Amino acid sequence: MAKRINRAIEQLEQDKPVYYTGDHAGHILTAEQGRMDTSTWADYINVGMEHGAFDLAGLDTYLQGMVEAGPTASGHRTPAVIVEAPVEATSEEIIRYNAWQFRQILGRGVHGILLCQAEDARAVRAFVESCRYPVKRVGVADRSLGEGRRGVGSEQVAATIWGVDRDQYIDTADPWPLNPDGELLLGLKIESKAALPHIEEILAVPGIGFAEMGPGDLSMSLGYRQQPDPWPELMRETSARVKAACQTNGVAFLQPATPATVAAVIEGGARVIAGGSEETARAGRAYTG
Repeated sequence: MAKRINRAIEQLEQDKPVYYTGDHAGHILTAEQGRMDTSTWADYINVGMEHGAFDLAGLDTYLQGMVEAGPTASGHRTPAVIVEAPVEATSEEIIRYNAWQFRQILGRGVHGILLCQAEDARAVRAFVESCRYPVKRVGVADRSLGEGRRGVGSEQVAATIWGVDRDQYIDTADPWPLNPDGELLLGLKIESKAALPHIEEILAVPGIGFAEMGPGDLSMSLGYRQQPDPWPELMRETSARVKAACQTNGVAFLQPATPATVAAVIEGGARVIAGGSEETARAGRAYTG
């Protein structure tokens, strides 16, 4: 039986690796695809709206299709769905002006948001605040975060997707692990040279559940047309800094793996495994039992 609404958090809470699938662009958002994706092998599905269409109506029907076909094999009402938002986290002002994106995405009933181009700690703090209801006080009393900015109006729609009542949704639609009972998983991509002086400060912001060094965008930011193989020293150092800052702050580190490398990646400290391969997940799950 599922212990939580969000399977990815359920795994991370037990220090188990999480495997995800999904495109950065072009994910099909229909009820039929939602019904099909309910049987996914993955712990969560990434929906790319940074580069894919910002299709909120499609996201609505996609999640409704999941509910119709659920529960999942693991006993969850739907798979966890995390959406990459289009906005860049380059300044607090940009996040404040574009906070409507988070309200709209969360209002459909998703289980998390991945914020791209994280370059500024104040922007990341504004992101977390934008995803929280004002009644949630963890982190506010000690002033590490300001009051939540998410408004009421969509909670009944999202609650229907989660299979809870309105008050239960408001109680649990809060970032984990900041709120141990929260069911929202907020992530970051550190993926530009502008972020490099601020990595440790960014990842110290409360409310972030996972983070990665985005090698594709960082490569281009550093002047490469294609991601170099092997990585140059600066990219290796950046990945190590992101991982170390994640470990310091209790944030799950995201790293790619293959069936051949997944055991070493897990032993190295990664807990969110990229690659989108069922074979990788099968090998990793066999390794961890």
